[in-house]
Amino acid sequence: MTFRRLLVPALLAALLLSACSSTGRPAPAAYDRISWSSCGSGLQCGRLKVPLDYAAPDGPAIELAVVREPARDAGQRIGSLVVNPGGPGESGVAMVRDGTEQFAGPLHDRYDIVGFDPRGTGDSSPVRCLTDRQRDAADQQDDPADPQARLAFREQQAREYAQACEANAGKLLPFVGTRNTARDMDRLRQALGQEKLDYLGVSYGTYLGALYAEEFPQRTGRLVLDGAVDPAQDKLDAGVQQQIGFEKSLERFAADCATAHPQECPLGQDPARAGLRAAEFLDGLRAAPLPTQDRDGRKLTSALGWTGALMFLYGDQGTAWSELRAALSAGIDQHDGAPLLAAADAYNGRDAGGHYNSSDDAHTAIGCADAPSPVPSPQRVQQVLAQLKQQAPLLNRDTTAEDVQDPGCSDWPFRTTEQPHTVRADGSAPILVIGSTGDPATPYQAAVNLAHGLADATLLTRQGEGHAAFGSGNACVTAALDTYLVSGVRPAAGTTCAG
Repeated sequence: MTFRRLLVPALLAALLLSACSSTGRPAPAAYDRISWSSCGSGLQCGRLKVPLDYAAPDGPAIELAVVREPARDAGQRIGSLVVNPGGPGESGVAMVRDGTEQFAGPLHDRYDIVGFDPRGTGDSSPVRCLTDRQRDAADQQDDPADPQARLAFREQQAREYAQACEANAGKLLPFVGTRNTARDMDRLRQALGQEKLDYLGVSYGTYLGALYAEEFPQRTGRLVLDGAVDPAQDKLDAGVQQQIGFEKSLERFAADCATAHPQECPLGQDPARAGLRAAEFLDGLRAAPLPTQDRDGRKLTSALGWTGALMFLYGDQGTAWSELRAALSAGIDQHDGAPLLAAADAYNGRDAGGHYNSSDDAHTAIGCADAPSPVPSPQRVQQVLAQLKQQAPLLNRDTTAEDVQDPGCSDWPFRTTEQPHTVRADGSAPILVIGSTGDPATPYQAAVNLAHGLADATLLTRQGEGHAAFGSGNACVTAALDTYLVSGVRPAAGTTCAG
């Protein structure tokens, strides 16, 4: 797996925006109330009109898709809780529509749970750059083995992709950054009739929430930021830390496979070598891709195999690790790539009919609007390469200096002026940050850094595997989160939830 194949999650994001005072801006244009209508399963759907360009609030507008599930105890209703699942590029509408059980209990009883598709995503003027067939070809393509040829190939891909995005979504691209989404979220707050925003953001959603608090500190209510990204990291540092996070998670999975499940583990019974056997199998798919019985004739390439394997590591040590053991066993012992391909498709947003959602294109567009790709010096390239080889050797067995020089957003149709920075959000209400010690996608230190940078934040630590704590089933985290959102009482500083 080369450095280019970094799984910056669709549950997370690359970074970020520069600090900006919320004073001195023109007053927002009159906003529209949302006209709600029933859309099945007790849900209500609507649309919210917002300016395309907040510098021209009376100019062209776009509409955001919004959904809510009304509070189940109307007599005890607190208000609306706005949620975001991350990405950037993921659908908040889908988070509410498909994950209502995650809010069961006090949150469902006391809040209207409200999700929205951020601009450029889902059903809110989505950014679409490639056709389904073009996406198939890109996702399964293994890079050339020669480092110089690999760099040239990636640069060509980046140019062609940027040209496709400009051709198909060029008018949207300058306006899809997180700063504008934070402003949209304040319009949503107003439309919901809330004086202050109560919010739960997961993964990249933590950056959206932190930026909202920075932009509108006096309008923050109870904000929970779970599975945090570090807003002060540039894309290169964030990528390196994520590589290391997935490396550690893969090693822990492989050791558990070899020692706790020796009879069903396809990686052998030596915990010291189990991770290497997984990497050798996945890298070996470059030369010998596996059949998958896919109706479009796709095989499991190394690129798809790595994506599928790491997708399982977003989950917990129970079900997700069991499914990963089974998927690796199917590939190694039965030469069947179907389970890993299915996991890769889930990550890439491909449905059973071969159609892709907009999450991947939106992820790139928002990431390029939020921060430039750093151009590393030769010294930094060597430093990063040494760090990857030492701390993430399985994911970077073939990585060279050329792979660190990723073209990123260098050919993007416009140049953002935003830069990574520490978010303080002076004057905001108290914020609850949650970090998980075994989180591969947004490693725990990012939550520590975010909480430390914020002017008024408490860090809650979950000890356990998987990405983010919300929905993990950890009773301690659930109780702390519910208590804060319902009663406004944060857990004591230093609180740790085991398991």
